Amino acid sequence: MTALETDIDQPTTFAFTPENAERVRAIIAKYPDGRQASAVLPLLDLAQRQHDNWLPQAAIEHIAEMLAMPRIRVFEVATFYTMFNLAPVGKYLLQLCGTTPCWLRGADDVKAAIREECGIGVGETSADGLFTLMEVECLGACVNAPMIQVNDDFYEDLDKASTVKLLKSLKNGEEPAPGSAVGRHSSEPEGGRTTLMGDR
Repeated sequence: MTALETDIDQPTTFAFTPENAERVRAIIAKYPDGRQASAVLPLLDLAQRQHDNWLPQAAIEHIAEMLAMPRIRVFEVATFYTMFNLAPVGKYLLQLCGTTPCWLRGADDVKAAIREECGIGVGETSADGLFTLMEVECLGACVNAPMIQVNDDFYEDLDKASTVKLLKSLKNGEEPAPGSAVGRHSSEPEGGRTTLMGDR
């Protein structure tokens, strides 16, 4: 899934859908004259969402033309940010946090559950095309570690069993509620608040 893979079946053209073309116009209109290149990030995100969660070369070139930018500049942006995928990924992109807080609280168990349930390791896509696993740096949910991001949603306070349950739900086409697997509210301590219990 690297930016330099050459064996990807790339589409020869890309165009935004009529609905997304309206969004593109609204996004570009937010920026003053001469600064339309600032729209590159939201346009890349929109193109990726339209194209099964990955950015083909044709989309990068189309956005470069729309924003009057050199293609290489748009490619530089797309390769700099890890949120952009330059190769096909599964329907569910699993981004496993492997930074110290998640690792200390059981990220390896979460990774093992993914391997056992989906048959994949880091950088791989399951045979059924449902899951792709990536290991990423901190996603900012350290207090509720370990966690994984599934597409746009955070699933926190995971262990092996709750990860398997999450993956089975996704396989069955269900939409599990994001958040803590142990019912923690926001970043409160496990079991709920212990201080500041009054109304003030």
